[in-house]
Amino acid sequence: MSHLSTLQSSSDFLSTTTIIALTIFFSLLCACIIIGHLLEENRWANESITALLLGLCAGAVVLLASEGNSSKILVFSEDLFFLYLLPPIIFNAGFQVKKKQFFKNFTIILMFGIFGTVISFCLISVGAFLLFNRIGVTSLNTQDYLAVGAILSATDTVCTLQVLSQDETPFLYSVIFGEGVVNDATSIVLFNAVQSLDFNNIDAMISLKLLGIFLYLFFTSTILGVVAGLLSAFIIKTLYFGRHSTDREVALMMIMAYLSYMLAELLNLSGILTVFFCGILMSHYTWHNVTQSSRITTKHAFATMSFIAETFIFLYVGMDALDIDKWKASSASAGTFIAVSSTLFALVLVGRAAFVFPLANFINCIRRRDGSNIAFRKQFIMWWAGLMRGAVTIALSYNQFSNSDDKDTQDSALMITSTIIVVLFSTVVFGSITKPLIEAVLLRHAKPNVSDATDIPSLDDLRIMFIENGEPSDRGENQQAAAGPRRSSLRLLLTHPTWTVHYLWRKFDDRFMRPVFGGRGFVPFVPGSPTGASNEASRT
Repeated sequence: MSHLSTLQSSSDFLSTTTIIALTIFFSLLCACIIIGHLLEENRWANESITALLLGLCAGAVVLLASEGNSSKILVFSEDLFFLYLLPPIIFNAGFQVKKKQFFKNFTIILMFGIFGTVISFCLISVGAFLLFNRIGVTSLNTQDYLAVGAILSATDTVCTLQVLSQDETPFLYSVIFGEGVVNDATSIVLFNAVQSLDFNNIDAMISLKLLGIFLYLFFTSTILGVVAGLLSAFIIKTLYFGRHSTDREVALMMIMAYLSYMLAELLNLSGILTVFFCGILMSHYTWHNVTQSSRITTKHAFATMSFIAETFIFLYVGMDALDIDKWKASSASAGTFIAVSSTLFALVLVGRAAFVFPLANFINCIRRRDGSNIAFRKQFIMWWAGLMRGAVTIALSYNQFSNSDDKDTQDSALMITSTIIVVLFSTVVFGSITKPLIEAVLLRHAKPNVSDATDIPSLDDLRIMFIENGEPSDRGENQQAAAGPRRSSLRLLLTHPTWTVHYLWRKFDDRFMRPVFGGRGFVPFVPGSPTGASNEASRT
């Protein structure tokens, strides 16, 4: 009897509401996985849309069960999203991304992700300032309008992963997804920069201050991710935990990746950029320094954690969309909801078109090689697939407009609910149509013109190219011939920039980086370890 009372008293520490909420969410997660498996080959549905619709249905059921009083099971929390759900998704994206294809299009990704986001940010902010007063939203200030521009400039990276295929459309996947990662980081950096500025003293230097803050946050976040990835590689290569326990090296990779994100947030940097580049560096160096069993474990563990977090996010957003308290707080008519949501969505359409097509044609003018131009059909898909908005948009909207004592509560609630409408509409409509649209618009042949494996020649082919273009191979060449390689290398850099940079990076990587940080071919020999056994067998 006393044992039973002890158990009962210990259960008082657990919230029954939280247990019910988590039970419902995990049940819905199981349902999403099963339904996603059944709809795997469906052209119009994917797991993101399935999770979103299931979340909406669950929210509607709870709303009806509570007789219209509340649909809250778990309140949308920025901490839950930014600190627990987003890091594994972004890290796995960097860890699994095809680096050759990603860095081959790195210039396009940076142009779209940085300059494109800034263009979209400016147009949406100005458009909101000019149009909202006519609709009747009059309580917003300059900081709010700039925040709206940053909020709606953030594309949905998570849904892009579900819609595009890295194997079927490698160019579109690398550009749109890479742009999405840089875009999310840029939007959050712009949002934080807007929050840090003093709008009571506006002067001509405010744009330069905004640019300075942005550049500082962007580059320091990237450097922190690179340093964290290299540090993990050096520690695991030097100490080689696998000789005693493979669990330790797997745990160290996970913890150091998450630590890089937390350090970035602690220093008020962009955790998205930091953990993304940490993932890229870990896949290039650290992953090759662990044992074979740990390689398989980390690859599947990171992908599984990312998959669960993605599904959870869309369930979370779907259920939170029917929070009746937010809709009641706005006290707006159906016409006002439609007007504000339509205005925001139109600004998203115009803002994306304003940089996708001009920047793509500018890149076409620079890249004059045959077959390297971005066709209009691909430009259209790049514009269309980047229109989806997701949880980052909702989280930033909550951050700006919730708990605002100095703003009109009705207009703040109206902005949050209108943002949710834009997210739901863009995800369901554009997310479901994108895959069939790619099949209809892009004329894919059985043998693609450009493949990921042959985009960049091998190191031997590049070395031959340099030798054929005048790189000296004998020490006895005269001084006049020695001056030739500089002109040849410069000519190669101008005519084949991607290949030349790749060749120079491979030489630098093999000569300086891999002997220190490990990587492919530099796993230390430890007797008795799986790697050591395989090396011993290969020697005999």
